[in-house]
Amino acid sequence: MIQRLFIANRGEIALRIIRTAHRLGMTTILGASEADRQSWPARVADEVVIVGPAPSAQSYLSVDAVIAAAKAARADAIHPGYGFLSENAAFARAAAEAGIIFVGPDLSSLAAMGDKLMARKVGIEAGLPVVPGGEATDKDAALQRANETGFPVLLKAVSGGGGKGMKRVDRVEDLSHAIDMAMAEAQASFGDPRIYVERFIASGRHVEVQVLGDGESAIHLGTRDCSIQRRFQKLVEEAPAPAIPQEKRAAIEQAAVNLARHLRYRGAGTVEFLVDVTSFDFYFLEMNVRIQVEHPVTEEITGVDLVEQQLLVADGQRLSLTQDMVMPTGHAIEVRINAEDWAQGFRPSPGRATRADWPAGEGVRVDSHMGTGSEVPPFYDSLVGKLIVRGATRDEAVARLTAALDRLSIEGFATTTDLHRAIVRDPRFVAGGVDTRFFEGLARG
Repeated sequence: MIQRLFIANRGEIALRIIRTAHRLGMTTILGASEADRQSWPARVADEVVIVGPAPSAQSYLSVDAVIAAAKAARADAIHPGYGFLSENAAFARAAAEAGIIFVGPDLSSLAAMGDKLMARKVGIEAGLPVVPGGEATDKDAALQRANETGFPVLLKAVSGGGGKGMKRVDRVEDLSHAIDMAMAEAQASFGDPRIYVERFIASGRHVEVQVLGDGESAIHLGTRDCSIQRRFQKLVEEAPAPAIPQEKRAAIEQAAVNLARHLRYRGAGTVEFLVDVTSFDFYFLEMNVRIQVEHPVTEEITGVDLVEQQLLVADGQRLSLTQDMVMPTGHAIEVRINAEDWAQGFRPSPGRATRADWPAGEGVRVDSHMGTGSEVPPFYDSLVGKLIVRGATRDEAVARLTAALDRLSIEGFATTTDLHRAIVRDPRFVAGGVDTRFFEGLARG
């Protein structure tokens, strides 16, 4: 059994992992940067090891520094959370070579899903439908691909994620400049300039399926909808995905399980699809081989602790759940509260919270590492916390979210709270089933 768990992350996900690990009787060691020495996760963890200075490249993204810290702390296992090194095959390999369990999938799954072109190929092998497109190594190849698929097209970084290196191109005249920008951003963000071109589906929904596997069996825990995005960055997530015919929902869920089985997947993963809003035809996009930011909405409707499942599978145990044991009930919605100024183009707003009053009550959950006096440093992602609500129906969940947002008060820096108050009152959101263009039509003020 894992006794000493090293958490190679920060913020709310580090705190989230610590809480489950403590419930399972594990000793937790937090690998923190100098900037996070006094953070809430650092206060809660059993032990804290400083992995480097504030810049993430010298701390949370340094494979050598994190592995050295975990070895020095005599860790049995490393949980990478999300972001940073969570999908880095070299990191997982280094952990294995150091005799430390990596809480995540095996190296073959990391390699297959860490490269979008390989993921596309594996998805096809597993029988999943994919968006038309292909690799574009230079401008001529991009032009050829774009002409084959038809404009508008989407340029995507092969090694990318989080919207980085992603550009929409509507006209052939704009392609040359767009590919230069996409390749440069892909190189800067991931050290890999490769991109590929795919058809841009103008009216699509981002629907994903949570899967669990132990290398022998795999199950799903239902759908999530993450269609409300800005520049391919998710803002709101809910489970289950609303307004999808049951037969289509079942087909999407089965496709996700088919991929997990094909990979002989171990741990928690998320299979992402683009769903046409009219026909409900769906296309495999990618698989995230880690815990997702939005995992709480799945936990709320299933009662399954996904971090616990990750840890048990990493410990060598078989899944304790079968598909017929998973019975989602109700509806859950999550909004991400970021330290950003919506009125100023989402400009980052680091600072110290002079007040942090999070809502509470029936059906309300808060996953946050921030309280009054906590600081948002300028070095990392601006996520302050996640507000999650659950209701017996979607209407009840929307009502609870509206009331909870009205009670939320964070002062000392700008946040996206007002943005979410506008979203939950938008008639399109209230009706459910919006597409990825929702944010473009959101009224301000």
